[in-house]
Order: sequence, then C-alpha cells, then structure tokens
Amino acid sequence: MTTMLGISLAGRDVVMVGGGPVTARRLRRFLDEGAIVRIIAPELCDEIGELAFAHGITWMPRPVVADDLDGAWLVHTATGDPRVDADVAAACETRRILCVNASDGAHGSARLAAETRAGDVVVGVVSDAGVDPRRAGRLRDAIAGMLREGRLPLRRRRATAAGRVDLVGGGPGPIDLLTIRGRRLLAEADVVVADRLGPTDVIGELDPDVEVIDVGKRPGHHPVPQEEINRIIVEHAKAGKRVVRLKGGDPFVYGRGGEEVAACLAAGVPVDVVPGLTSVVSVPQSAGIPVTHRGTAASIHVVNGQAEPTPATAAALADPAVTTVVLMGVAGLARLVDTAFAGGAASDKPVAIVENGHTPQQRTTRTTLGRAVADAAAAGVRNPAVIVVGDVARADLLLPADIMAGDADR
Repeated sequence: MTTMLGISLAGRDVVMVGGGPVTARRLRRFLDEGAIVRIIAPELCDEIGELAFAHGITWMPRPVVADDLDGAWLVHTATGDPRVDADVAAACETRRILCVNASDGAHGSARLAAETRAGDVVVGVVSDAGVDPRRAGRLRDAIAGMLREGRLPLRRRRATAAGRVDLVGGGPGPIDLLTIRGRRLLAEADVVVADRLGPTDVIGELDPDVEVIDVGKRPGHHPVPQEEINRIIVEHAKAGKRVVRLKGGDPFVYGRGGEEVAACLAAGVPVDVVPGLTSVVSVPQSAGIPVTHRGTAASIHVVNGQAEPTPATAAALADPAVTTVVLMGVAGLARLVDTAFAGGAASDKPVAIVENGHTPQQRTTRTTLGRAVADAAAAGVRNPAVIVVGDVARADLLLPADIMAGDADR
C-alpha cells in the first residue's frame, strides 16, 4: 500500500544522485519548491550544468558514497545503473531518509506523484500497484483539464482569515469565451459580485451556497454606486472570503477596475486582475468586422460614448486610417456625428452598430455617418451596443461586393 503525503521541501536539503536527463527533469521541480539541492555525479548533462550555474547548486563531481546522504530530507537517485541506485536506496533505508529510486521497474521508499496545480490546490497521481508513469500522467492531465474548466469543487470549506479579491473579465457573454483562469477562480469563490453584462450564465454553475450579489448597471440606472461596490468587495474579503468581481469585457476597459483595485490596495486586501475579451474588439468581430485591417485601418481610437467628445476623437473620426470604436454610445450618437462632421469627416464614412454581440439577439445595423442617427432610430437600436466608425465597417470589406451580390441572387 502507498500513502500519499504532502511534504514541503522549501529550505530543506535534497540530494540528487546522477547527472542525466531524468535528474534534469526532476531538478526543476525541486528548485521550484525551494529545496536546497546537492548533486552528486561524475558528469552533468548540459541542462543540469546550466541550472546548477544559474541557481548556485552544489555539485560533487564524483561517484556517490553513503556518507553523502547524511543530513538529507530526501534523496533522488537516477544514475542509470540499477545496482548503484539500489545501493543508494538501501543506504537511505538504514538512515531513515526518504528515497526516490528512478531506475526502471524499481522504486524506493518514496515516489514523485504526477502533479497538477490549480491555484493553491495540488493534485498528485501515483499507482498503488507499481510504477506506471504514462498512466499517471494521462490521468493527471485529465484532472488538470477539469480543474482549469472549473468543473471540480475547488472552494475552501474551512474558514480562513485570509480573504482576497479577483477582478475577472468575463468577455462579451458566452461562457466558452471566459478565460480558463476566470473559470477556476469562480469555482473557488465564496462571493461573486456580478455585473449585468458578461457571462452571467456561469453563475448557474456555482455551488448553491455561493453568495451572488448583483450590482449591474443599466443606462440611466445605477442602483449600486461604485463606492458601495468597493465597500462590498473589501468587506467580504476582510471577512476571509474569496471574492470574484465578475465583469463583462475587460476590467480595465471602462469597467472601473482600476478604482476597485485601488480600494482593495488601500484596505490591505490582496487583489488580482484576470483580463477578459474586451467588447472593443470582440463585439465588432462577432459581426465580421476587424478593427484593424492592412491597407484600411492601422490604429484604433476607443471612446466612452457617455463622455463629452474630445478634439482627439474628432481627429480620429476624420482620419481614414483610424477605426473609432464607441462603447455605451447609443444615447450620444447624434453628438458623436456632430463631432465627426466638425472634425471634417465625410458623410459617407461607414458606420456599423452591433447590438448584443455574441448572443442570439445580436443584430448589426450598417449605415454611414450622414444617415446614422435616422437609421438607428428607424431600427430601434438599443444598448448594449458597440458603434464602429471607419472603413472597416464596410459590408464588403472581407467579401467583395460582386460575390455578395451573387450570394443574394441565389
């Protein structure tokens, strides 16, 4: 029978016998864990030599003797000679030192598990009946995939005083456009503070006892002020909870993520940010619009449609090589058009308004600056919507007009 133990090697003496490729693969793992490594081998392969130089590892360039093992917490032997490895394992046994014997078909008093990590969780796989590293590795990889996708119960069940906040960018909405790290952090969360937009369907996958706090804003309706959101996430983190602030798009693109990070840092709360697919790029993409395109647009100007237009926005709208992407701009569309004309933009400049990007309700209205206000009103355009101004918004940019006409005839 094999018992798995979680052993910390940080700051502890590990002796590695042998200087070949097996030692090289395992050496990185021990270094990552903070072990103090000594290597005993007549020669070192190039990889070990580079690591030894980079990390100041002690190397004894000779065959191993039993006294070399004294003081070690763990010994790893992989000389390529089964008799030498067996002698090292026997010497460890008499000294009550745990030993990993990497010879084929043999193992010492300890084995290295096939490991995978998800946050602060470490999962190891070993065989109880014999050494079968390929099977252990395949099983580890399968578990790692489930951990990355948030499909295993990662939440802490024991109370802790160490809470934290993670700002997770949820992207434009579909769950499969949420990052792997975001899915894992949601699986670990005790509290989720969620916006109206983004991957709200993922909330249905959470444990029933996860507290979900809706702080979503709608145009002209902000039921939870930003200062209150800051207070909520800090308060729960200080109570020892793992808090995920789930946002649509990216936290740092008009998501007030910077304000929330600043509030956490001021309160001494650990905080991290997970980027998400911003609607600046992903929503136009959902309508087949590349925000940059060689020979058409070489740069992007991003605008908050609720703010007063600036001279820089007027210049961008008039520049044929710039794509202007406007978020939260439906109510201010007329003002945007006036700014464009004041800056010298042509009335026939293409405009696309993409509503509810990446959802079944997605709709794209293609128009021009001269007709944009009237066409948007006739179509009943509503938020959430992204407005794209520039030649990349032409319907025939990626598919020539004659082919599109042919498709329409069919």
